[in-house]
Amino acid sequence: MLAREGYLAGSDAARAAELMAFVRDPDVHGILCARGGYGSQRILARLDAETFRKAGKPLVGYSDVTSLMLWLRRSVGLVSVHGPMLESGARAPTEAHGELARMLSGVGEMSPLPGEALVGGWREGRLVGGSLSLVVASLGTPWEIDTRDAILMLEEVGEAPYRIDRMLWQLHAAGKLEVAAGIGFGCLHACDPPESGGPTAEQVVRDVVGAAGVPAVVGLPFGHGAENRPWPHGGRAAIDGERGEIELLEFPVARR
Repeated sequence: MLAREGYLAGSDAARAAELMAFVRDPDVHGILCARGGYGSQRILARLDAETFRKAGKPLVGYSDVTSLMLWLRRSVGLVSVHGPMLESGARAPTEAHGELARMLSGVGEMSPLPGEALVGGWREGRLVGGSLSLVVASLGTPWEIDTRDAILMLEEVGEAPYRIDRMLWQLHAAGKLEVAAGIGFGCLHACDPPESGGPTAEQVVRDVVGAAGVPAVVGLPFGHGAENRPWPHGGRAAIDGERGEIELLEFPVARR
């Protein structure tokens, strides 16, 4: 679709219809989103959950696609992939692209996501999350994020530290942090104003997440940074707060 409607790539009805056409098309075996931006949340009420469920096609994306992945998890019960989109094709291929190919083909082994230990402990759970701002925007909706016994994965781009602080405290007030099996934080890209003088975005995350009382890892290689490693949204994983890594335990597609 090359249409434009304000800041959207066409009307909500047209965008939803195009996505549903891909879901119904028997020649389409997976859906790789082109880019993020804004607008996925607007079309969710127009999507047919049963058609998605019957098709069972993997969907790949991140950023604005977080809303669609949360909807797929809560309303459809499908695992999707938080990972690189077509926009990243302009950059040189990275390990993330090879990992995505293995993940979608169900061949080989998935490498753990290495990070930095913040709070010790080891727990298993299903991976959920994505863009922090869109995870917070899901609160009070039918696709509200469910973090109970899940590993909450978060990243963000272009948000000032005080805004990150506010969003994390909203998740805390909504009871989403303390019930999680663990918390993994990825890239915080362009989140520190050059003349801040206050705490950095990373310091805010360490303060709030570190006080949640669950295993936590920061600096994971996913999100809007140079390396956006894929992980199965809704797939099983283990968080090791001592070693500072996330071990992926379940492919998003059937193993070959």
